[in-house]
Amino acid sequence: MSSSLSLSNISQLVSSDSLKSMVNFRRAIHKNPELKYEEKETADFVAKHLTSLGLEFESGIAETGIVALIDSGKPGKTLLVRADMDALPIFEENNVEYKSCKDGLMHACGHDGHTSILMELASELKRDTTSILPQGRALLVFQPAEEGGSGADRMIAEGILDRYKVDACIGLHVWNHIDIGKVGVVNGTMMASVDEFKITIQGISGHGAMPQHTVDPILVGSHIVTALQSLVSRNTDPLDSCVVTVGSFHAGNAFNVIPETAELIGTVRTFSKESYEKIPEKLQKLVTSIAEGFGAKAIINYKRIDKPTINDPAMADLVRSSVREILGEEHLTDENTRTMGGEDFSAFLMEVPGCYFFVGSRNESKGFIHPHHSSFFDFDEEAMKVGLAVMKKSIYNYLKNPIL
Repeated sequence: MSSSLSLSNISQLVSSDSLKSMVNFRRAIHKNPELKYEEKETADFVAKHLTSLGLEFESGIAETGIVALIDSGKPGKTLLVRADMDALPIFEENNVEYKSCKDGLMHACGHDGHTSILMELASELKRDTTSILPQGRALLVFQPAEEGGSGADRMIAEGILDRYKVDACIGLHVWNHIDIGKVGVVNGTMMASVDEFKITIQGISGHGAMPQHTVDPILVGSHIVTALQSLVSRNTDPLDSCVVTVGSFHAGNAFNVIPETAELIGTVRTFSKESYEKIPEKLQKLVTSIAEGFGAKAIINYKRIDKPTINDPAMADLVRSSVREILGEEHLTDENTRTMGGEDFSAFLMEVPGCYFFVGSRNESKGFIHPHHSSFFDFDEEAMKVGLAVMKKSIYNYLKNPIL
């Protein structure tokens, strides 16, 4: 797809200077990746920018998070707009000028782009508040620890929704599974929950040649691995979606010894609130009963990381209308938009109505084809122009005529 097809309609909303600023922001952040709850330099970078604009902000929320409230001066709703800041423990293999300067750390998901979009949005709000905020307020949230750290949950627990009286929320993600210029928006569930489990099976160790005197935790674990798939095939509505993956199975260290314990580690992904609520108990009963049937004991540590990401239909319609207004119907898509991957923006969506949407960033002609979390991940920076334009129009449309 030609980027000119996608971006020619938004030049009035996002200037070339704005894109240049976002590119500069993004490359500076990309060079200096930081893991969850360690985004101190990134937060300082954001804080210095907000200070240079003369904006007041609150920092140190959930350790490194920042929020800035922009008020139109006219009564109205408060819309939360979020960007995540953390990177991943991945060694970057791209040969680019802005390559990570930290071995083993990389912005391999696009959070550097999200932060840059929100920084430029702050600039534009400061320059011309009225054109984006017809009334009400925008709360800019620079969030830490999206990658498995539940940073959104911590910011909520520390009171930002109540303190700033948030009515609704929007967020975006650059998405290399969608072509540049396309915007992915769906009603209802968009991304799955993320749960992690660790099962420790306690058996009775002994000589491999005399299994009758043992309780083999490897055998028990093997039955559990197979049986866990019944949670998908026989315990979940076929029209719903659920994934159970055992990613690690460790036991023993000698060829002729039946070990005392075995350990399984894996993940559960669910798409509906119903499955999200029911699966943990079903897993517990299934695993426990299998272990007991073999005379073993199973200790289960079940950790909830992210909830399902569920868009409010009215807010999704608002974002779609904004895309139509600035790009046209042909640039909307729902292909490659639902995924069993997880996202902690879901925590905000559980508290207030909102919409999370994907901004296409794939461009084969430029070589931006690698998936998220790849050591070769990179994205077409023109996508930030689309993201900022859709954000601005969606903020304006929501505050102009609040639907919720």
